[in-house]
Amino acid sequence: MFSLQQKHAVITGAGSGIGKAVALLLAKQGARVYAVDLNEGQALETVKEIEAAGGTAAALVADVSKQDQVLKVFGELPKVDILVNSAGVSHVGTVETTPEADFDRLYSVNVKGVYNCLFAAIPLMKQQGGGVIINMSSIAALVGIPDRFAYSMTKGAVSAMTLSVAKDYIHDKIRCNSISPARVHTPFVDGFLKKNYPGKEAEMFEKLSRTQPIGRMAKPEEIAGLILYLCSEEASFITGCDYPIDGGFTRLNN
Repeated sequence: MFSLQQKHAVITGAGSGIGKAVALLLAKQGARVYAVDLNEGQALETVKEIEAAGGTAAALVADVSKQDQVLKVFGELPKVDILVNSAGVSHVGTVETTPEADFDRLYSVNVKGVYNCLFAAIPLMKQQGGGVIINMSSIAALVGIPDRFAYSMTKGAVSAMTLSVAKDYIHDKIRCNSISPARVHTPFVDGFLKKNYPGKEAEMFEKLSRTQPIGRMAKPEEIAGLILYLCSEEASFITGCDYPIDGGFTRLNN
């Protein structure tokens, strides 16, 4: 089950965190992985780990917010069976504490970046007779999260784009779904705590972990497992759906 043999998978943000976990797992299941990241060193490290485990991969450097860079990268690929839009950035703040520069930065990566990859990948998928797209949304698109104004805005847009693509290309045999994680323990979380709560990292990590009813943050590998299923033939009847993977956050937090 969940074999991706002969599949070509593009993973954005594959240099770290969830994107890296997805790249490693999809390669393990037989896909040829194209690890796209702004950081060439991190993308190469992901490829190195995949190859050490017996998989096949290539590192591609691109800023997903720049359409010319995205089109160049996709134009070099023989085919695209799977696209996982995992690249993203975050910001802490209300509407009053979100400077225009930060609003534009989040829009450029989290919204325009997804659009750019969809714009590049869908024509290729149509030509080859189908494909699978997974967009990274968030529980921030489903419920109100304090101090996440701009981030929530971008993830709401991702959810809307997911539905539009699923509807527009269902007869082209292109499936498009999204997943909505709660907090996931990634290097971003560790960096955020170190920057904003120096000396209190462990205390704040525990506090943030407890906001999930299950009592902990997700592991990137757990998110990757859901993405693998949605990319596989076993999920061939699923499109236009969002999957919360949140330790009970959206339905049990009361």
